[in-house]
Amino acid sequence: MQDDSLFLIDIDRILREKAPKHYRYVPKFLVSYLKRIVHQDELNVFLRESNGKVGVDFLEACLEFLDAKLEVKGLENLPAEGLCTFVSNHPLGGQDGIALGYILGKHYNGKVKYLVNDLLMNLHGLAPLCIPINKTGKQAKDFPRLVEAGFASDDQLIMFPAGLCSRRQQGVIKDLEWKKTFITKSVESKRNVVPIHFEGRNSNFFYNLANVCKALGIKFNIAMLYLADEMLKNRHKTFTVTIGKPIPWETFDKSKTPLQWAQYVKEIVYKL
Repeated sequence: MQDDSLFLIDIDRILREKAPKHYRYVPKFLVSYLKRIVHQDELNVFLRESNGKVGVDFLEACLEFLDAKLEVKGLENLPAEGLCTFVSNHPLGGQDGIALGYILGKHYNGKVKYLVNDLLMNLHGLAPLCIPINKTGKQAKDFPRLVEAGFASDDQLIMFPAGLCSRRQQGVIKDLEWKKTFITKSVESKRNVVPIHFEGRNSNFFYNLANVCKALGIKFNIAMLYLADEMLKNRHKTFTVTIGKPIPWETFDKSKTPLQWAQYVKEIVYKL
């Protein structure tokens, strides 16, 4: 019997639940391949060993498992009081999210929340730090309510305004367009915005795959399946995290649209 309090990656079960009519026709070699690229066995060993660790302790265990070292610049820019929205570029899709949660969670005694893909709620150690976002299906109508609750809370918020991790565009690896939500909601809730730059990149294979899928018009984010593989390729590395000066929420006036202000902050992040 599997302990319900312990989430383990189970590709067979996911396929059975998500595609019950087609599951028996999925070739065994394809299932084996999926297990290999998501590193099912290796990650399940980690999930068993870290069972019971939650919040910042879980993030610390993740960093140890990935042997990720962090060089943090600009810690003095972290506000001592008041609630903020911390926004960052999203180059990796793994270590960057873990590292920012750890750095800010440690600094603010665990009073941080991510606005993240709802799939991450399955990771029980991470779930207490998450506001789940699912803009499709039956949860789509809950999206505005969950975001409102996050900004109304007394937690520091961490956001990756691009939504997806960085892609290669015209030869340059950078985020896709930043969404405006963090601007509109930070103004409404009077939260200053703190820009953060995370230095890192995924493999050429990842960027080429994402671009091929885009060129073929494939809507499903196939590249996402490879994020665990990319995360483990990025093991044993040192990442530089640069925290910029807070931008007062009053800055975001009517002289630009919220979307233009979002791109303005994005430009500040890439100059850090």
